[in-house]
Amino acid sequence: MTASFQTHEIRAVFAEFNQKCIAVVGDVMVDSYIWGSVERISPEAPVPILNCSKREDRLGGAANVVLNIKALGARPLTLSVIGTDDTSIVFKQRMEANQLHTGGLFESSERPTTRKTRMLGGKQQLLRVDEEITDLISGKLESDFIAHCILQLNAQKVDALIFQDYDKGVVTQRVIAEL
Repeated sequence: MTASFQTHEIRAVFAEFNQKCIAVVGDVMVDSYIWGSVERISPEAPVPILNCSKREDRLGGAANVVLNIKALGARPLTLSVIGTDDTSIVFKQRMEANQLHTGGLFESSERPTTRKTRMLGGKQQLLRVDEEITDLISGKLESDFIAHCILQLNAQKVDALIFQDYDKGVVTQRVIAEL
């Protein structure tokens, strides 16, 4: 049997969704792109030389899910561990540019903020450079992150919780069990 929805029923579902707070726990990152053209090969090694014409930083990983939740009309809450590095500054700037709450981010000097840089010559991806630690968070960092998340979840009156695991270490069995 196929379900049939009337337009007013669909509008009602979206209106109700617009009142929800959805928390996303997971691995956030900065997706960086460098575009350019390749017109020659390096004399130092047999690799293409990319003449850069444009750079862009975007929210990636679990932060992309956060953007999608916002686009659908709900109020997202991002819960993740980021570093205290230059990439964390870029990440928070991108969050603020997208009018996203940054209070759920837990900063730690133990880990860098994940950045994935893609270099594209024309429409061809030439190289991706990953800057990250993929070990699971543990010990004091894991405990502190869980405590931070619980405070945020209680303060924001969250309606639903999404775990978005990109295998970068934030989503541990203990994080899932305790949240």
